[in-house]
Amino acid sequence: MKISLSQIAGLLFIGMTCIPFFRAQGQQISTFKQIYISTKGSDHNRGTKDSPYATAEAAIRAVEKYKQGKAVANIEIIFTAGTYYLDKPIQVSAALSGTKKQPLRIKAAEGKQVILSGAKLLDLKWEVGDRGIWKAKVPKGTSFQSLYANDTHLVWARYPNYDASILPFQGYAADALGPERVATWKNPTGGIVHALHSGRWGGFHYRITGKDGSSKVTLEGGQQNNRPSKMHETYRFVENIFEELDTAQEWYLDEGTATLYYMPSKGIDPNQLKFVAPQQENLITIAGSANNPVHDVEVSGIRFMHTAPTFMKTAEPLLRSDWTIYRQGAVKVEGAENCILRANDFIELGGNAIFVNNYNRGVKVSGNRIEQIGAGAINFVGDPAAVRSPAFRYEKFVPLDQMDTLKGPKSNNYPMDCEASDNLIHTIGLIEKQVAGVQVSMAESLRILHNTIYNVPRAGINVGDGTWGGHEIAYNDVFNTVLETSDHGAFNSWGRDRFWHPDRGEMNRLTAAHPNLILLDAFKTTKIHDNRFRCDHGWDIDLDDGSSNYEIYNNLCLSGGLKLREGFYRKVYNNVMINNGFHPHVWFQHSHDVFRNNIVMQAHQDIQVKYWGDEVDYNIYARQEDLQKDQAKGIEQHSRVVAMNFVAPALGDFRLKNWKGQDFKNFDMLHFGVTSKRLKSFAANPEIPQLIQSGAKEQDIKWTWKAAQFKSVETLGEQSAAGLPSIAGVLLIQLDEKSTLYKSGLRGGDVILNYQGEKIDKLMDLQQAVKKHVHADQPKIIIFRNQQKQELNLQL
Repeated sequence: MKISLSQIAGLLFIGMTCIPFFRAQGQQISTFKQIYISTKGSDHNRGTKDSPYATAEAAIRAVEKYKQGKAVANIEIIFTAGTYYLDKPIQVSAALSGTKKQPLRIKAAEGKQVILSGAKLLDLKWEVGDRGIWKAKVPKGTSFQSLYANDTHLVWARYPNYDASILPFQGYAADALGPERVATWKNPTGGIVHALHSGRWGGFHYRITGKDGSSKVTLEGGQQNNRPSKMHETYRFVENIFEELDTAQEWYLDEGTATLYYMPSKGIDPNQLKFVAPQQENLITIAGSANNPVHDVEVSGIRFMHTAPTFMKTAEPLLRSDWTIYRQGAVKVEGAENCILRANDFIELGGNAIFVNNYNRGVKVSGNRIEQIGAGAINFVGDPAAVRSPAFRYEKFVPLDQMDTLKGPKSNNYPMDCEASDNLIHTIGLIEKQVAGVQVSMAESLRILHNTIYNVPRAGINVGDGTWGGHEIAYNDVFNTVLETSDHGAFNSWGRDRFWHPDRGEMNRLTAAHPNLILLDAFKTTKIHDNRFRCDHGWDIDLDDGSSNYEIYNNLCLSGGLKLREGFYRKVYNNVMINNGFHPHVWFQHSHDVFRNNIVMQAHQDIQVKYWGDEVDYNIYARQEDLQKDQAKGIEQHSRVVAMNFVAPALGDFRLKNWKGQDFKNFDMLHFGVTSKRLKSFAANPEIPQLIQSGAKEQDIKWTWKAAQFKSVETLGEQSAAGLPSIAGVLLIQLDEKSTLYKSGLRGGDVILNYQGEKIDKLMDLQQAVKKHVHADQPKIIIFRNQQKQELNLQL
């Protein structure tokens, strides 16, 4: 075979392993090139496996040099095993783009653990001081907000002390800013105050700027929530205060004297530990533009760790949703097409894991493990300049005579046709509380599929606005949600779009006179189907203010039921709501909503509903009394009661056994969440609720809630033992002493008689009262103890 001089030249590129693939005369040469990076390498090396580079920058320069040639190449940048401490983010530009068949791959060596860390290794010489506190000098100008010792995340000196069993914040105290405590702080400047919103709609963060007198601090910040309020009077804590360094694993950095203080566990010499301090907010940025996009780049097999917290930068309002955002993440993607983040780990991060920002098409986030992070997991957020007549606060509205009334987006600067699939997401929002496993705002036609999401402070999946719909949200497993906040759902959405007005009377008039406004933004239907949701602190599915143009079917709701607040064109059918039901709130007169062919186990919990949409009928009830209650409202005239004879309820299979009905149709209930073998081995499963229904033997039913176990008082023996005047109430039979219920004053053997004004005669009464008053800040209960009634307020 003859080889031309140009072909030979194509093989002589310095800096990479080069394997040629020759094609017929007249075609371009395709070569497979591997560029290696090692912690033991040098940027003066050739970039081969035997002579690797030390940095990604050197590898990228090699790719850029090669791309200047004419050959088409399949290029891989391979990190060999080790931890790479980045002093700046890796930048992937449009010039590095691959092709559909030959993407640029940035990957870990096969079977090796590769960590990209945003931290700096600290060279410390520790000296023991007073009270078990050690100290070490750091270089002048050093600053950081988080610290790790031998991969353990240490605690910034705080009050109250960290307790993993307490939510929110792993500890809170009403006196965190009390005058007596502030008086003990010599110089609290730089301290941080974290607090929930007064309505528990997310959180706020403030920096202490100084003291006003001896017992009061001055603050800046608090912009992290788009529904401003005072900070919550109880749910708050402070950190980065030297005087609060009083327990093992706490630390404090005095930037003025460049001194780091640390209290190790007893018997530990910190000189034997490796300390790293996160510095970088971002580790990889894939950045192009709509006119010159980065395309066909794949990042895989890498563990991203130790980015710096960004909570004080979360300030940009996302239209009229309750959110503000900071457009940053460990990996940020902007101006990209057909790029993939696959099979990576995002662990121990201070801010967001992944941010897909503005113009993006065909970006796929799949097979990733995301856990232990300070903010949100996966964010798809567009440009507000692409929104026609945007408004940016709940109470704001663009008047009709000033409104752009064209349908759809104004530009293409937003994510579209992107996907988040097969991701395992849990234990997020460790700092920020207005976050989600998957967050969507100003985007179109996204696919959110087969994700497992749990242990989150707010929603698992959140859609912040109607712009521009068309999403498919399916096969996800979302549970242990809204753990630290309130008035929300495992899935949550808002739709405060152009038609939406903060004055309900004005909105009624506006939508009646101009119905064409309703779907100007949510012009595509969003489908939510074949998911499993569980929220014990709100709703399983919560379509809040204005959410419009949804089709919701084949979902298994394990706890909180399904809520539709005012909105238009919602079609809800073939869903199963265990131990709960339907929650319609303040509907429009001509909403065109449909709720049919669903299984409900409670009467509808409607609030201020005068008009019942196009159809609320043909549903299946568990109890006759619930159906009769709803029929008295003029609805459900063709609905019926069916025995809840499920296939395997203890295993979560709530298909109706031997079902042959033509209205409701059974659907698969055993294949929610992640699908990849790797992630399934790590993923948890939701607690499957015990089925409570009419005719069940109450004495055989126990209910676990808040690390406590309850049952109905059913026997004369139980009545006698408790000293009750009658057989009624709910008996607390088991209680974890670390639980919030125990700390609220409940004790084993107590009998609950009343919950937030609701009489409690049996277990179902308590379950329903808890769900009905799920947003009560400190619900009041009446218990029977020592043969007398007592009142308690639960600190939930």
